[in-house]
Amino acid sequence: MGEILHLVEARLRTALGEPDARADVTFIGTDRIEVLRFIDGDVVRYATLGMSGQPMADPTSPLADPVKGPRAELILSVRVGLADTDQVLRPLAVLAASPQVEGLIVTPGASLDLGQELWPGAPFSSVLVAEPGGLVEDLELDAPMDPVRFLPLLPMTHNEAAWKRVRGAQELQERWLAQGTDLRDPLRASVPLD
Repeated sequence: MGEILHLVEARLRTALGEPDARADVTFIGTDRIEVLRFIDGDVVRYATLGMSGQPMADPTSPLADPVKGPRAELILSVRVGLADTDQVLRPLAVLAASPQVEGLIVTPGASLDLGQELWPGAPFSSVLVAEPGGLVEDLELDAPMDPVRFLPLLPMTHNEAAWKRVRGAQELQERWLAQGTDLRDPLRASVPLD
């Protein structure tokens, strides 16, 4: 696991630069999850490190494969200085630990709900998992291990999360695109939904 996480951190540094801060969180019965912060101009990116140490396992499977299975880390990008977004470190670690704690397999199009604000005053308590590959390329590992995918997280308001449950991730993303929604705005309002 340690070797994989060293490779993951190297990939994050190559793509995003040097982290200017890091924090770690450990939950009972889980491996440590770190959250690294990268500043890129007016955008701050938070990336998890530790989720990919073990493959995600199908909760219906009687035995978890210790080698094969999807691996991922999470990345959240928001504008700097508009909100106290550094308070997102623990919530991000909670999301990254959800495969170990709840047996979830986190994939693009999924919703992850915290049941609380992402940071103080945030209009978001859930995120949409977006497609990987745009910001940080997948990290190929030696066979038979699956590659590590770096999954962007897009914060959703309560209304957007409810609409997504009914209409699906693609329709919500199309609505955001059609409205020119700035998904990095930590204080943005819900996109008009009708």
